[in-house]
Amino acid sequence: MNTLLLDVALWDLCLDADGNIAMAQPPYALAQDVASAIRTVLGEVWYNDTLGIPYFQQILGKRPPLPVLQAYMVQAALTVPNVVSAICIIDSVDRATRKVIGQVQFTDNLGNTGSVSL
Repeated sequence: MNTLLLDVALWDLCLDADGNIAMAQPPYALAQDVASAIRTVLGEVWYNDTLGIPYFQQILGKRPPLPVLQAYMVQAALTVPNVVSAICIIDSVDRATRKVIGQVQFTDNLGNTGSVSL
């Protein structure tokens, strides 16, 4: 599957050495796609407004139980083609900064594993 390479810090397109839009290569491409899926806000994808996590409707300012948040992360990861299983591990929640620390671990259809940070 072709995936445009995103700058890790800016989450924006990158150029390759020739000045063309860079493409991500496996296995990084799949990890980037999973990271994009868990960052997508429900309704944000104009061609399919059912994709994404209901951050505004169910999470931000709501303090849902952690299993609910984990389920949304897993559900989003499983929308990525070739991802066959995923788990979300939450290490900590800093209520003061509203930051969740953890990762989503996933397995693809070839048995390869990877993880992305929340």
